[in-house]
Amino acid sequence: MATEQKAGNADQIVTPWDVQGATTEDGKLEAINYDRLIEQFGTRRIDAEMIARFERLTGVRAHPFLRRGLFFSHRDLGSILDRFEKGKPFFLYTGRGPSSGSMHTGHMIPFLFCKYLQDAFNAPLVIQLTDDEKFLFKQDLKLDEAHKYAIENAKDIISFGFDPKRTFMFSNLDYMGGGFYSNVVKIAKCITFSQARAAFGFSDSDNIGKIHFASIQAAPSFSNTFPHMFGTKGDIPCLIPCAIDQDPYFRITRDVAVRLKYPKPALIHAQFFPALQGSGTKMSASKAESAIYITDSPAVIKNKINRHAFSGGGATAELHATNGGNPDVDVAFQWLKFLLDDDAELETIERTYRAGTLSTSNLKKRCIEVVTKIVVEIQERRKLVTDELVREFMDPAAPKNIQLKTPVTGVKA
Repeated sequence: MATEQKAGNADQIVTPWDVQGATTEDGKLEAINYDRLIEQFGTRRIDAEMIARFERLTGVRAHPFLRRGLFFSHRDLGSILDRFEKGKPFFLYTGRGPSSGSMHTGHMIPFLFCKYLQDAFNAPLVIQLTDDEKFLFKQDLKLDEAHKYAIENAKDIISFGFDPKRTFMFSNLDYMGGGFYSNVVKIAKCITFSQARAAFGFSDSDNIGKIHFASIQAAPSFSNTFPHMFGTKGDIPCLIPCAIDQDPYFRITRDVAVRLKYPKPALIHAQFFPALQGSGTKMSASKAESAIYITDSPAVIKNKINRHAFSGGGATAELHATNGGNPDVDVAFQWLKFLLDDDAELETIERTYRAGTLSTSNLKKRCIEVVTKIVVEIQERRKLVTDELVREFMDPAAPKNIQLKTPVTGVKA
């Protein structure tokens, strides 16, 4: 269950709270080794056959995140596709820990993908806002501040275009009770402190709320946590798109599911959206210099990328033209790999950057254009989010459509 492994000359660390690549003897931070994570966590790689089956059943082209291996690993994705093919229900589950009043571009990744999956399957979706978690884990954060951040983040999430008739979003502080709390205590009874400490590295100085939180994040994996949507049987499985650092939570959840006679949640894991400083760590909302926020203006976005984005280019224009650049470590290229839709353009950028004919400044310029367009579009949609719309997403009494679409054969043009 350990979440650290040797890579290079120092430990690579991947936990729900700390992500850092290995360091070499000279102190250089390396990129996250995802092959090692698959081996360490015991997950399975998403291969071309799995992607082709997804396209065949849904009738839509695989998202760039899938085509480019950015969602790269899974647990039981095949069983979800089996259910879809047989016309049996499932739901999507994702979440957000509201640690600030604005989300950043790294937070967009699971929500962009969930929006795609919701559309591809016509799938119902539940979104957990863990305001309680952030209060427990951030010593200086007040409870009312955490809840306020949750509501503000809810408005950000709505701006991604989710279907309110198929989406239930909830604050833990508001929704806890009923079927949700019943599952929380059932789960908590199945997890020992020894298991929690082994999975998450807790120490004697950690408050008991942190230790207990695993049962709260696990509970939405089970359909009877939401009786107003799925009934009380708890027999409908879920698919959880998440970054790979969240896997320890759901390894425990899958073990608990067997004991409670619930379906195991399936997972699909994303690579980390790198911080501006490099791909050896992930973007953090609590480190302003590492992130582009959804609230940032075009001028701020341009300044941050130009000043702070780690470059894989040569030290001088002459050296870059001679030796080429390294897109594997270049943050502007890595961001385009996530956010640029056009595969042909991305391939051209990679080829010319490696050859040295595309400069670092022009690569950053294209990254600025793509990021700015996405952020500005989200900002414009967010202006249209009313309190009434927020209530429609977050009211458990609001009716939801949980019927999946009928499987099809072939990819639509």
